[in-house]
Amino acid sequence: MSARNHKNWLAKPPVEAISSECYSSQEIFEEEIKNIFAKVWVPVIHKSEVRNKGDYRTSQIAFQNIIIINLGERIGCYINPGVKGVAGNIDFALTHTSRELYCEVKHGGMVWATLDPEPSMSVEEWTAGAFDCIAGAIDTEELEVFHYHKAVIPTNYKLWHDTNSEFYHDFMHYFNRVTGFNDEYFARKNIAFDNGHVNVSSFTVQYGQYEGAGDREALSFPTLPPNQWYMVDLFPGFNFNLRGSAFRSDSVTPLGPNSVLIEFRGYGLLKDTPEERKQRIDHHNTIWGPFGRNLHEDLLGVSGQGVAMAPGTERRNILHGRHENETIHDEVGMRHYYSEWGKYLDIDPYNMVDK
Repeated sequence: MSARNHKNWLAKPPVEAISSECYSSQEIFEEEIKNIFAKVWVPVIHKSEVRNKGDYRTSQIAFQNIIIINLGERIGCYINPGVKGVAGNIDFALTHTSRELYCEVKHGGMVWATLDPEPSMSVEEWTAGAFDCIAGAIDTEELEVFHYHKAVIPTNYKLWHDTNSEFYHDFMHYFNRVTGFNDEYFARKNIAFDNGHVNVSSFTVQYGQYEGAGDREALSFPTLPPNQWYMVDLFPGFNFNLRGSAFRSDSVTPLGPNSVLIEFRGYGLLKDTPEERKQRIDHHNTIWGPFGRNLHEDLLGVSGQGVAMAPGTERRNILHGRHENETIHDEVGMRHYYSEWGKYLDIDPYNMVDK
């Protein structure tokens, strides 16, 4: 077989593929903000972050500043009337002149908001059953946030979501290779749901195979057997990761074609004893803290992709052609996501590549 030349590499592949223009185009980015992020339900905070009446946190959806406030009898979301700071306590009367947004508390106490003035679906309808696999674990007992950090990453928001949807990058994680590469891992299923969502079925992580990881079987979440690992990927860029004793969520706020703010939260049970909470924090931070084993490896990976697919770079084809009966390395999650993405933008992402 002769070597592939430059023209061969740019030609349309004989399998499903999207163009890097999906990531690098300013025009597409602006359409995403207007037609996706301004219309979908967004998990903005967790209710434990506004525990008392008057407590607030500020956030942003589609470049619109919003404020989430505990009103006493409920949590409300509003267009921010000019409140400064990330969090605090204020007289909720300040919001009376602001437009109130549709807001719901669902799925483990997450506060969801949408800029859509007439949403056609509730949060439960929009998530379409994707949370069913972890509902018992996150809804049986009250959760609270014990960890929060954020990062602005030079990459496209979809590349971050992709890293939670494709699993060959797991080979980059030494921790995952040592504790997880077994028959159960490779048999996991990618399960597609309406509205572009996917969840990944569980398997048993063997933490004892990693020196220093310790025994994690004694601490889990309600109804969850020890050392199980489920993942829920919500369109267009929200991830919920339940790994035995540790639960994490990621929320993206796109800032540009090659810039995204990612907010990371770690959760425990409100009823945790001090010793249980310490264990959860240790287990969470070992893998997902800013200096943990895995998170910085993911961020380095997508930053490199950001360099390769930044605005002004040569157009490339990204393959989504792997079919393996919807098991862990099948790219069904990617194909499902980008098919939904194309509906919002009225384009076919699989017909954008060079002919």
